[in-house]
Amino acid sequence: MHAFYKDADFQFAVENLLGRAFHRATDVGEVLATIDRIPNGDAAAWVAQWTATADRVVEQARTAEAAGHARSAAARYLRAATYYAEAANMAGDPGFAQLWERHRDAWDRFVDLTNGIGDVAVERLAIPYEDTTLPGYVFRSGPADGPRRTLVFTNGSDGSVVGVWTRAAAAALECGWTVVTYDGPGQNAALVRQGIPFRPDWEHVLTPVVDHLVARPDVDPARIAVAGVSQGGFWVPRAVAYEHRIAAAVADPGVVDVSTTMLAQLGHSMVKLLDAGEREKFDRDMAWALKLSARTRRVLQWRMRPYGVTSPFDFFTAARAYTLTDAELAAITCPMLVTDPEHEQFWPGQSARMAEALTCDITLMPFTAAEGADGHCEPLAAGLRDERVLDWLDEHVPA
Repeated sequence: MHAFYKDADFQFAVENLLGRAFHRATDVGEVLATIDRIPNGDAAAWVAQWTATADRVVEQARTAEAAGHARSAAARYLRAATYYAEAANMAGDPGFAQLWERHRDAWDRFVDLTNGIGDVAVERLAIPYEDTTLPGYVFRSGPADGPRRTLVFTNGSDGSVVGVWTRAAAAALECGWTVVTYDGPGQNAALVRQGIPFRPDWEHVLTPVVDHLVARPDVDPARIAVAGVSQGGFWVPRAVAYEHRIAAAVADPGVVDVSTTMLAQLGHSMVKLLDAGEREKFDRDMAWALKLSARTRRVLQWRMRPYGVTSPFDFFTAARAYTLTDAELAAITCPMLVTDPEHEQFWPGQSARMAEALTCDITLMPFTAAEGADGHCEPLAAGLRDERVLDWLDEHVPA
């Protein structure tokens, strides 16, 4: 695979951006022209240049909208939302929240303009959750002709709302699915606007979503599937171990222990402090290490934000709670598809580990470098991933 950057984070981001062109959430020329202005590892340039590209594209969208060109305006707002999200991902506070809001505004214009184009209908949701609501969307194609099979999409730890379209809605709508997505705790609007942090016990999130859906006349309660990407590959299996109204589930990839990717960054002495509960010493030593690396400071701030903590000790301790036991995996009763991409860089080996522990009907689905489909969540193989996953869902949740 061609390397655009030596920096692994930059390279992975570019692969995701190029892959999103399959569903028109980016344009290849815009991506290549923007990264040509960004030096390797320069986070400030990344934020500035993606913001500039997004600003330019959103102005083009407004011009098209004012001229009555709803389709082209919607397409441009979708791309602008992607580019603002890329800028936000590299921005510290308070820039992150400001750029996230611009990404969400562009997304919502895409949603509003898409609603009614052709046979696509989009509806905003407010899903009751504890003492508040979680925001979500329903996407449907064709006439409202009674209860349908419904795919519920669960995002990852840092996925923008555009991932709803590129990893679920666009392809599933073509196959006759109703697609529902929501911002769970620690995700998107639930984090930025409501201040709700992550939680590991995702059954307390998915069950209210299912409760809300089964009351709708356009949802068939017997044909609800759920898919999770990235850290959603932990949350979905965790939830369906307890929530048994799900007809089929997809984890892309399978994640048994979220904390491994974080703990791998710590030296042995730091892990010992963590194990011993030495919060003050751990945070003091971490502060010294963070002074030496702006990149590490930025990444740690980004990773801690959705956990709702500011102490590195609290972050690493919280991450350890995101672990699936063999008993929980054995409690899953619905058929499960677990993707297993070659060169998985965040949770290597965990898809196979999950599949081995499952006792339900399990499909472990490989994606390889020879297909151009390797890496976390198959960033450059959007079409192949959609085809395989949706074929599997067709077999387990018939239309």
